[in-house]
Amino acid sequence: MLTLEMVREAQEALRGIARRTPLDRAPKFGENVYIKAENLQLTGAFKLRGAYNKIRSLTPEEAARGVIACSAGNHAQGIALSASRLGIKAVICMPAGAPISKVEATRSYGAEVVLVPGVYDDAAAEAERLTKEHGYTFAHPFNDPLVIAGQGTIGLEILEQLPDAEQIVVPIGGGGLIGGIAFAVKQLKPDCRIVGVQAAGAASMYLSRHAGGPTELRSVSTIADGIAVKKPGDLTFALCQQYVDEIVTVSEDEIASAILALMEGQKTVAEGAGAVPVAAVMFGKVDTSEKKTVCVVSGGNVDVTTLSRIITKGLSKAGRIAEITTKVADKPGTLLQLLKVVADSGANILSINHAREDRHSDVGACVVSMVLETRDAAHVAEIRRGLQALGYELTED
Repeated sequence: MLTLEMVREAQEALRGIARRTPLDRAPKFGENVYIKAENLQLTGAFKLRGAYNKIRSLTPEEAARGVIACSAGNHAQGIALSASRLGIKAVICMPAGAPISKVEATRSYGAEVVLVPGVYDDAAAEAERLTKEHGYTFAHPFNDPLVIAGQGTIGLEILEQLPDAEQIVVPIGGGGLIGGIAFAVKQLKPDCRIVGVQAAGAASMYLSRHAGGPTELRSVSTIADGIAVKKPGDLTFALCQQYVDEIVTVSEDEIASAILALMEGQKTVAEGAGAVPVAAVMFGKVDTSEKKTVCVVSGGNVDVTTLSRIITKGLSKAGRIAEITTKVADKPGTLLQLLKVVADSGANILSINHAREDRHSDVGACVVSMVLETRDAAHVAEIRRGLQALGYELTED
């Protein structure tokens, strides 16, 4: 159902609609690592490519009925913008917990937004119900050949921008992005390795691959809301089975660390879904030592309040923030002595809590909890060893 000609036609149709996003070296992540910055795409994510290719292909009758889609946010914005440009009514079902920034952006493109309690799959069920009720044309976010062909244009661009690419690392939610990229790249360069990355808390394609067929998770939980999909599509699963060489998973802490590293190292903002390829590279899930590797940063639509929490989590994972709790004698000067030890270590105290009445404290003792700004994990370990050497009893994290 999918051909290279379909991908090439989508690429031609997207000229003047979607941006040709940059592909730049990322030496902070490895000598052979490059970033394909789809977070700089219009609407802030790659989804515009597949969405526009689908909407432009509607028959006049389908267009007249209006289009409906379900999405955690990025496909929603792609459909909304595409429908607006083509003069078609768009209704978008979104999970009620989707980032506010994505909800408001979708509305700003002219779509009617329906918030549905639950996750993506619940929004999909509501979109299916409304499709039957009102006769809308349903635009699936990933399990559609036209959508997959649109996403495949990223693969064509990568090979045009870096012809000697040897490995491409791609996020996986429902599988439309990696399905399109893997298909297009393998047609032109079969020896180029394709690696998919999922959040460990939403590893539906990873588990489906091991099960031998599309498998539905009972629940998903991840800061990477853009790839929080309970079950992959049958089309995308088949493409992954045939063209994807390996699928790995990353933890929430690893995703947060990658978001922080992209901000500091590449001066770019990635959402959780967009950061998972970089997380896989950073934490040794993907070997880049001998292959020119492209990480597809698929989107940058992250809510500011969520970003704040993610940065804190990333700093903690990297050892840049540490919480240390210990007991001190309830006597004048003992707190000052503790603070001097910390100051001499080179750490900066961000906050401190000194509690006399604590269930962990003995009579005549206080519990002191400190949040410290530190250099790295080795620095944190050094501080803990130094305090223990001086007789401070530290509470384990």
